[in-house]
Amino acid sequence: MSKEQSSNSTPKIKLALEEKYEKEREQQNQKEVDGYERLKTKESEKLPKPTGWRMLILPFKLNEKTKGGLYLGQETLERQQVGSTCGLVLAQGPHCYDKEKFPEGPWCKVGDWVVFARYAGSRIQIDGGEVRILNDDEVLATIANPEDIFHQY
Repeated sequence: MSKEQSSNSTPKIKLALEEKYEKEREQQNQKEVDGYERLKTKESEKLPKPTGWRMLILPFKLNEKTKGGLYLGQETLERQQVGSTCGLVLAQGPHCYDKEKFPEGPWCKVGDWVVFARYAGSRIQIDGGEVRILNDDEVLATIANPEDIFHQY
């Protein structure tokens, strides 16, 4: 190997913890996608169908394990989901965001993460948690990632 080749090539440093956390993030994201896909296909027939101008929302659920490695209790996770102000739009009724009421167009679509008021909508218990049925005008905002918002309960 000549001097020119050795001086031009820079060594690549691998950070073990960074790789580990990146893999954990990818696995967690894949679990969320798989769960959403399962809900869309197999479990969607069990979910209530929103009517009129209503939407079906799946509230955001925290990870069982914190970034520091602590495991949260089931009661804590359930309280957080009940008090959550973020959710995933699973379905929309046929009159949701109609042209007459919303001339600018819809605020969100199926698959979007939305922010809503803490006590908005009706809570319906399902196997594995709860879903909410909200009116189309109860959506306050849309967000790209619900983990970007600090969740208090």
